[in-house]
Amino acid sequence: MKTQFWEKTIKINATLTKLLFKPVRRGLLLCRSKLLKASSVALSRLIHQGWWLLRKRLLPLLCLISFVSVLLVNTFAPSLAQLPPQPRQEIRGVWLSGNDFSVFRNRSKVQAAMSQLRQLNFNTVYPVVWNDGYTHYPSAIMQKKGIPFFFKGTDGQDVIADIISQARREGLLAIPWFEFGFMVPLSSELASQHPDWLTQKPDGTQTSISAAGEVAWLNPFHPEVQKLITELVMEVITQYNADGVQFDDHMSLPVDFGYDKYTINLFTQETGNPPPSNPQAQAWIKWRADKITAFMLHLYQTVKARKPNAIFSVSPNYYDFAYKLQLQDWLNWVRLGIVDELVMQVYRNDLESFIAQINRPEILETQKIIPTGIGIMAGLRNRPVSMPQIQSQVEAAQQRGLGTGFFYYESLWDIAPEPVAQRQSAFAALFPNPALRDISQNTPRKPTFDTISLPLYTKPSLGQRVRGYFLEMAIANGQPKRILLDTGSAGLRVPKEFLGNAPIRRTGQNIKEVLSDGTILEGELVYTNVRFGLLPAAEPVPVQIVTSRQCTAQKPNCSAKSSVPFSGIIGVNYFEKSLPYNPLRKLPGNLSNGFIVMGNGGTNNNGSLILGLTANNQAGFKMAAWSKQSEINDIPGNRWDSRLSKACLTIAGSSAKNSCNSKMITDTGTINGLTEFKLASTAGKLKPGVLGSANALKVAINGIFDYSLKPGTRDGFNRWNLSISPQAELPIFVNTGIAFFDKYDVLFDHVNGRQGFRSRR
Repeated sequence: MKTQFWEKTIKINATLTKLLFKPVRRGLLLCRSKLLKASSVALSRLIHQGWWLLRKRLLPLLCLISFVSVLLVNTFAPSLAQLPPQPRQEIRGVWLSGNDFSVFRNRSKVQAAMSQLRQLNFNTVYPVVWNDGYTHYPSAIMQKKGIPFFFKGTDGQDVIADIISQARREGLLAIPWFEFGFMVPLSSELASQHPDWLTQKPDGTQTSISAAGEVAWLNPFHPEVQKLITELVMEVITQYNADGVQFDDHMSLPVDFGYDKYTINLFTQETGNPPPSNPQAQAWIKWRADKITAFMLHLYQTVKARKPNAIFSVSPNYYDFAYKLQLQDWLNWVRLGIVDELVMQVYRNDLESFIAQINRPEILETQKIIPTGIGIMAGLRNRPVSMPQIQSQVEAAQQRGLGTGFFYYESLWDIAPEPVAQRQSAFAALFPNPALRDISQNTPRKPTFDTISLPLYTKPSLGQRVRGYFLEMAIANGQPKRILLDTGSAGLRVPKEFLGNAPIRRTGQNIKEVLSDGTILEGELVYTNVRFGLLPAAEPVPVQIVTSRQCTAQKPNCSAKSSVPFSGIIGVNYFEKSLPYNPLRKLPGNLSNGFIVMGNGGTNNNGSLILGLTANNQAGFKMAAWSKQSEINDIPGNRWDSRLSKACLTIAGSSAKNSCNSKMITDTGTINGLTEFKLASTAGKLKPGVLGSANALKVAINGIFDYSLKPGTRDGFNRWNLSISPQAELPIFVNTGIAFFDKYDVLFDHVNGRQGFRSRR
């Protein structure tokens, strides 16, 4: 106990030293640095001696405080564990826009501006690097396209390099700002060179009116457009080792756009229908917004691969406007963990309206997760803003724990209704103390969803299938592919064509998997990153790269015999016998604790895969227990025999009359239902093969579910097969097939080892 007490005293001494002395010393050193230019070295030594004298006199107080603190820690440890975390780094930023170019093309003015911002305790600048279809820095990518560069400094210097260098010298973060996003003037060289990159409205119009005037829009869904934006972003990150990148409300698309030939074909290919004529149809909005989100996710991952602590900053409009009218689902970006900083634009003159916007639920949610600020209009050349308005808005933001960003630099004090000195004095009063920012603390985040719903499509990306549910996935940063969801098997198995260019860890281990129809899948086991819809796994998962398919001798007419391409399988069962395991185990946070499959009721609509079990989404389910299995090396989490016991089976014409010694499985990967008898006597007069309409059947677990079916000839709906297998492990085994999911939602809980059923009626 004495040793623990002494160790805690040492730790608290160190902590208190930082808390008591570090700010004082920092202030003294800052003062010394500013005075060195005007004072002698003797003054610096005096400050240094003063610091040590202050520390010496406070040392007894430090010891007393640490002694008392240890007592409190030992007495009230549970309460201390509940203390709130340290406040997030406060944003105090300003945009350096194209309007400011006359200032920043001059080296001395750049130096003076950065120095002044630092003295007034700003901490971030956002210099524009992409505007009007041109880069504001010398770009090798644009040079190859023959697009001119107009933005050299007065001495021929790289203005962006100068701003970043001077900002860092003053301790400011410099985050290059891609202002125009997908927006581009129709008359620009880029638009003229690549007319097929532009999107349009239903009537063929290619432009809209924005704050920048009449503009066209690059198609966010076109791979060549995505490639260009990605290359420019990575060029900035690499060329300047930038502290991050920022995108604003133009990294979006007005809701009226998306009716170009490329997008129409893509939507039709993926959904089976052309886009609706109403641009505000909800499914059409979501499809386009999700495509933009997928691109932003890929862009985020690309940036982080080059510089993990780079700040991925977004400055949108308020969420309802951004999503419904600009297809910018930025709240989803925050929840996915791909936004490191948010500065929401709230350009309002009326304080009441301003406060209403910064009190919105999405802001309250976001500021709990990442540094969050409010974009405030400091003025325009033709519309100056008074300092009292700015002060009231900054104070309203500060009272709510929000940072601030100002549009734009010159309107802070050079273009303003009040004198420069008065404006600067007012900003000094708003920010009396430094608020340093450090990108070393910017580490990747996990998604914040407790649960999320992903669509289950009715058609695969490759080949054809009578019926199935297909989950859109991206393997190794490849293009999204719709892969068969199979609740009856475990592991992700895909053709090599599905892989992208992300790193793959090869094992050299060739594995085989035999499917229920007799198909043998053969290929190497590798580890790589995967994405479920828009949701990345927390770490690389094992994947079988299928390079060979063939049939077993017992089932020579398996799917491998046909010429239909292999569409991939994601097996989500928790009864793994070997690698690869169920990849849903590697979802982040609560999303990995289980899932729910909701079918489409036999329609052409999508089903749903609910990831992450919560008290709310488990309501109404009746649970049946699985039996626990022993652990297997390299398979994380609990393993369960997903074959449910005490299933009662009745088949008209057989000896199975409410036989409750059956085991059963619910399987989305099996098209038709199946009953397997070990003994021919159980089948009675029935012969192996397809059951007829006279052989009505019922499968039930008392108090859990009661499923009835009149067999027919329709694959995937009412067709039911009977087999007799003397070598079978179980006396009666039932696989209900995919049609079962038309009548029941099915829950899979691998944490508690249970399966739930909820009638869709």
